[in-house]
Amino acid sequence: MSLTRLNSSAATLTKNRTEGSVSPISGMCVTCVDGCIGMCEIGKSAYRGHEVIYPQPFGVITTASEKNYPVDYSDFNIMGTAVGAHGIEADSDKAIFPNVNLEVCFGQDKGLRFRYPWLIPGIGSTNIAKNNWEGLAIGSALAGTGLTIGENVVGMDQESIIKNGHVVDTVDLKRRVKLYKDNQQDGYGAIIVQSNVEDTRLGVQEYAIEKLGVEVVELKWGQGAKDIGGEVKIKDLKKAQLLYKRGYVVLPNPTDPDVIKAFERGAFKEFERHSRVGMVTEESFAKRVEELRKAGAKYIFLKTGAYRPADLARAIAYASKYKIDLLTVDAAGGGTGMSPWRMMNEWGIPPVELHSLLYKYAKHLADKGKYVPALALAGGFTFEDQIMKGLALGAPFVKLIGMARGPIAAAMVGKTIGRAINENQLPVYVERFGNKIDEIFVTASTLRKELGNEAFEKLPTGAIGLYTYYERLGQGLRQLMSGCRKFSLEYITRDDIGTLNHQTAEISGIQYVMDLDKDEVEEILKI
Repeated sequence: MSLTRLNSSAATLTKNRTEGSVSPISGMCVTCVDGCIGMCEIGKSAYRGHEVIYPQPFGVITTASEKNYPVDYSDFNIMGTAVGAHGIEADSDKAIFPNVNLEVCFGQDKGLRFRYPWLIPGIGSTNIAKNNWEGLAIGSALAGTGLTIGENVVGMDQESIIKNGHVVDTVDLKRRVKLYKDNQQDGYGAIIVQSNVEDTRLGVQEYAIEKLGVEVVELKWGQGAKDIGGEVKIKDLKKAQLLYKRGYVVLPNPTDPDVIKAFERGAFKEFERHSRVGMVTEESFAKRVEELRKAGAKYIFLKTGAYRPADLARAIAYASKYKIDLLTVDAAGGGTGMSPWRMMNEWGIPPVELHSLLYKYAKHLADKGKYVPALALAGGFTFEDQIMKGLALGAPFVKLIGMARGPIAAAMVGKTIGRAINENQLPVYVERFGNKIDEIFVTASTLRKELGNEAFEKLPTGAIGLYTYYERLGQGLRQLMSGCRKFSLEYITRDDIGTLNHQTAEISGIQYVMDLDKDEVEEILKI
């Protein structure tokens, strides 16, 4: 049964008056009393209106759906074995988990190399991304994984110089690219610049390629959190007016004299800035891919969201036909910014269903001898077991897992610990490990040795937090893979997982655990 918390949630800072007695249909208190101040979502909407559509407090949170889907990745279990080894000699002294190789090469020329099979897909103009970019960029670069600069970064930058509708100089985008590239190690990883309707009009990707030396760009059709364009909130009137002038949808109209007066007297405190939705056609897609190749893009990615099956089919068909290097498919339920809360809960195809459809479509193309790009799955992944299951569900086509909320959380915690160290205010929970960076962060000694004392001392603790989180994921994934006797990513197959119920088996095409190995079992028992 799919359940959503209705009418009250920490995401909207609302709650019911009678928490234990709530209508399951409406989410309202069973008895709604005249005289209640209105703590629930309906009540808050009575005085704050459209503001309550979005998760709060904006700018310091990442957000995800609270809906329980009928099936999810916990409905799979990873299947280990006691026999043999793939990718290494079947020798107990050699087939040990630290020897599992997690490197992945992809792209048409296999020229993109990541140390880990995951990347951060598209975090852009939100405050949560901007305020934590230092940790995300440096941590990703040191770890040798990918990081995507999401939509609207140039348009939101008040210091961007735009002439005749095209960007000619930036501050924020240059900073974001430089932070990554300055810390990249031995050519591993990639900084990726994404583009939506507004970015394309501004020529952001051409600028990134020609002026900033970016090799990888991504076209964006959408994300798993919402089916509309990106949005943020603006507290500054002049910035709202600048964005309106640059062509964004800004609500209410910041140039309207009555709106200006209402804002100045405090009737509302934030403007909403919205992006337009894209209009996908094969003709425009083909044209844009050709434009980017002519501009010098070495690799072109496509990211799509949790749209209906026909749109997923279009995404993989166009990616195949026009030789896209990576297709990322983001399922329902995610959110790193301020996607409308109920939309995040009630819109789109959930992860297991969407990723299963993707595998089906990819296999259909492969069976016909068509090119299938490297695939990446996104939609709520946070730990190594989920990563293993995602890679297995989509094998052999899925090469990467996309994660955003987990890495952002790790970078935020690392940053917060660094601030607490500087202020001598470490909580007991952390202080039990020590009161210095080298004592608290378990990867500090390795990083200090690899980078040298001078470079290590300059590292923001947000970057160390992300790097350390990735180190944990890497070791955990190696352990799971070695249990399956798979010592390199290319050996992962769909029978490395089994389903725990028939519904998940029917959706995914992965066998129910009681049906696994039937033929082999019969042969073994012929004694």
